[in-house]
Amino acid sequence: FFLAVSDTVALPIKFTPKDAGCFRCQIVLKSSRDIRVYEIECVVSAEQADAQVEFLTPAFQMVTQEIPISNKSNQDWRFEAVLEGQCFYGPPVLNVREGETAQYPLTFKPVAES
Repeated sequence: FFLAVSDTVALPIKFTPKDAGCFRCQIVLKSSRDIRVYEIECVVSAEQADAQVEFLTPAFQMVTQEIPISNKSNQDWRFEAVLEGQCFYGPPVLNVREGETAQYPLTFKPVAES
């Protein structure tokens, strides 16, 4: 019994990750005449989290807030930061090694009292 080239067979797979990260596996299908190896890579993103940071500072004095970025995956992360709004400063890139937590230093430096 052979399948035509256009025929397909469904192979249902259930994948339930506990955390964000990159997951790889191989599926090996064997028959008496054929062996096929399929490599699957799943990249799981954490749900987008909204966060608020409140800065309280005396007039014309800057304040820096360290924001923890925790990488629970098995891959290093490279973030590019895009800051919107006046008077906010921080590094344009943050690298977080796998399994580690890095601090992003967000600085608010007011130029006027408000």
